[in-house]
Amino acid sequence: MLTELSCRDFAKELASKKPVPGGGGAAAMVAALGTALNTMVANFSYGKKKFIDIKYKHEELIKRGEILRIKLIDLVNKDAEYFEPLSKAYVMPSNTEEEKRLKNETLQKCLIAACSAPMETLEFSYDAIILHKEIADISSKNIISDVGVGVQFLKAALNSAYLNVLINLNSIDDENYVKMQKEKAERLVDTGEKIADEVYEKVVTILKE
Repeated sequence: MLTELSCRDFAKELASKKPVPGGGGAAAMVAALGTALNTMVANFSYGKKKFIDIKYKHEELIKRGEILRIKLIDLVNKDAEYFEPLSKAYVMPSNTEEEKRLKNETLQKCLIAACSAPMETLEFSYDAIILHKEIADISSKNIISDVGVGVQFLKAALNSAYLNVLINLNSIDDENYVKMQKEKAERLVDTGEKIADEVYEKVVTILKE
């Protein structure tokens, strides 16, 4: 289980000449960290005199953030579980027509499975960016910088997951599936980036006041 490794060992595994973990797992981990920063800000802001009337909102953000963080951490392992069969499928023999057919069938199944993990990372990263948008105006100024850090992590994870979606889609034969996933991914990235940039600029403006 990759998520059971220490930070030092995870980075060492990521740097090694192994198929997993790779960019997909790293993107999910970064997204989990970005989400965790949102929950930290909500925890520190919860119950403060300035925000006492909206403590229910902080409670809600904490609950939503915890759910997303756990899902994203799970995706670190899920990405590896789906990619390993794909890496094996690529080296299947293809000397005869039957071997070629079997290899292609296996590859197509593995590619669709492998595409699902970064697509979920992309979706959850977008959802976590929304959390940062919601907390930007209801967090203490002395911790607002962590909203900016968190949303930048999530923007990076959003774009990183998108790359992993694309690299799998490029080899999938099902045109309808490819079209649907590309449109969905592009919509999330375009909107998510804009929101992330708005939140980041708001944080910078507050810190410069």
